[in-house]
Amino acid sequence: MTLNELSGPLELEMITGSPDTEISGGYTSDLLSDVMAHAAEGSALITIQAHNNAVAVASHVDLPAIILCNSRPVTDDMLASAQQHGIAVCRSPLDQFTVSGILYSLLESKTPRGRPETGQNAD
Repeated sequence: MTLNELSGPLELEMITGSPDTEISGGYTSDLLSDVMAHAAEGSALITIQAHNNAVAVASHVDLPAIILCNSRPVTDDMLASAQQHGIAVCRSPLDQFTVSGILYSLLESKTPRGRPETGQNAD
């Protein structure tokens, strides 16, 4: 799904990047080492961490987007870093639990096997 398709249900405000950015899953965490260890490539990082380290982790793991929850303010240096690395940054007034649940539900309905990519084994 694209960020544009998710913008209504997740109440997303596009801050930087393309609304055509494709998302294949999501990973919710504020512990960036956890994101590095477990997030699946192509997922959106769902977090409240609005700083350069979140962009660096997203870039390292090949996450195309960061969704900042609770209407977190975004620093100019985070935006500059996201633009440099080609990472889309969106903001939602919703909390992480709600964004994660809605994203999961939307991706599950679009995934033939009935389960979106999460970076976790289904077994």
